[in-house]
Amino acid sequence: MRVTLLGTGTSQGVPVIGCTCEVCRSVDYRDKRLRVSVHLQVGGKSIIIDTGPDFRQQVLRERIKTLDALVFTHEHKDHTAGLDDIRAYNFSQHKDMPIYAEERVLGQLKKEFAYIFSDYKYPGIPKVQLHPIDNQPFEVEGVPFIPIRVMHYKLPVYGYRVGDFTYITDANYISEEEKEKVRGSKVIVLNALRQEPHISHFSLQEAINLLEELQPEKAYLTHISHLLGQHREVEPQLPDFIRLGYDGLQIDL
Repeated sequence: MRVTLLGTGTSQGVPVIGCTCEVCRSVDYRDKRLRVSVHLQVGGKSIIIDTGPDFRQQVLRERIKTLDALVFTHEHKDHTAGLDDIRAYNFSQHKDMPIYAEERVLGQLKKEFAYIFSDYKYPGIPKVQLHPIDNQPFEVEGVPFIPIRVMHYKLPVYGYRVGDFTYITDANYISEEEKEKVRGSKVIVLNALRQEPHISHFSLQEAINLLEELQPEKAYLTHISHLLGQHREVEPQLPDFIRLGYDGLQIDL
């Protein structure tokens, strides 16, 4: 499996519009963070989790020529806004795009992208196949996925485990039962928004505490805001097995 972090930023991205803090002014490429998303190449399939506002830019940067399916964690705009750009894959692959998400999320996509689902199909609109999921293992084009229920304040969100890889973003609570699904993962990607506690995301220390409990071989932090600090200053302070993610980082399992 190859995992590529397409984006590692929070909902505003980094730099933040109008901000002049040292992180937003940084010339370090690792401090330039698009909205959060991840690409999985596994079992001969190409799968992306979440299509945020930067989806087009991300797939062009990584030269992702084929895309077999999309999986969504939840319905927030920084995770869904780029859905329209799957049209290019519809055209080149001559097929509808399979989309996997829970019913609530699919319902929100139907509202926000109503033209995709209207009775009259305007020429050239995205073409999709909807696959509802729940908190049970499922397959994405033959690739086994295990959903992990986490909480984003009061909003239920899914993380996912694929083989020895677990991806959790937009969370600040995981039950003991759901942690059991994560244990034994060789690589975990987990959200860590900032230094200070936050109402709906793990802080840096909370993320470290959870990862030290789960003990993967390697962990990477994502969904990072400009309030976390500069990459070159924060990363040396982390436990050896935890690294800061950055856009374009590739992880081979």
